[in-house]
This record gives sequence, structure tokens and C-alpha cells, in this order.
Amino acid sequence: MVEVTIDSVRVSLMSQHRIVVLKEVDSTRFLPIWIGPFEADAITIQLQSVEVARPLTHDLLKSAIEQLGAEIVQVSITDLRNDTFYAEIALRVNGRRLAVDSRPSDAIALAVRARVPVYVADEVMEQAGITPEDDLEGTAPAEPENRAVEPTPPEAFREFLEGLDLSGLE
Repeated sequence: MVEVTIDSVRVSLMSQHRIVVLKEVDSTRFLPIWIGPFEADAITIQLQSVEVARPLTHDLLKSAIEQLGAEIVQVSITDLRNDTFYAEIALRVNGRRLAVDSRPSDAIALAVRARVPVYVADEVMEQAGITPEDDLEGTAPAEPENRAVEPTPPEAFREFLEGLDLSGLE
């Protein structure tokens, strides 16, 4: 497993799809994952410390976990099968460690609320991770939520990222 941070949440100018871009700690390798607009908003709201009047779904989930006596330990992007990413939320409850299946977008939204680390399985990073400067095969995002990326030249990926509307997300 490699630890990642949330580099950014980006908006496609061509559609309403969002991309969460994870960056490997101590590396220039990135992992872009398509996510839905609600999950993107949930991640962005927390990253920007925006106050909301009522708890959002991920706030509710975090609160329920804590009220039941469990602790969120970490989240992991564990697999990539048929162009779909899979994730797990690791919990500690009564001295036991539990893994709860999750969509990556929900796991990441929960991780930012609980302030826990995010990891990506080595195999997933090898399959879908990109290094824009060095990767000769490169990748660019494919459709839709939680989908892996399709091969394209590094310059095309760079142009794609430069064309994304980032207003209000930083």
C-alpha cells in the first residue's frame, strides 16, 4: 500500500462529472478517479472547512460510527476490476479491526472528516497511476464514476487538467 493525499477535486468542462486526484506521498505519481457531484461536493466542503447547517451523509456516518464505539483507522483503495475502483474503510471496535466495503468516493469523503490516512494498493497504483512528466503511455480520465483511466499521451492529460474549471474548488 502507498499513502496518498487528496491533490484536488476537479470539474470536467465537458460534463458534470468530477475527478478526485490522489497524489502519492513523496512521489509525483497521481491516481485520478471519476466520482459523482455529490461526493465531490462532500469532499470539497470538508477540505475547505465550509460550515453546513445540518450534517451531510458522510458526517452522519462518521457520527454513527463514533457513537457505536468504533474508530475510523484509515481508508484504502484496494482493487481495480473491470474499470471500477473498490475501497475499504478500516474500523477498530472493541480491539478488533474491521474492513467495510465502500465506494472510493464515499471512503475519501469519510477520511477527510475523520482525518485519517488514505492508501492505495500497490497493484492499483501500478495499473492506473500516472506520472505526467515521465509516463510515456500516460492516462486520461474515462467515464463515469469510479471508472479507471484510459491510455493517452502525457501531453493530452496535461491539456485536460489545464482545461478543467477549478474556480471555487481551491
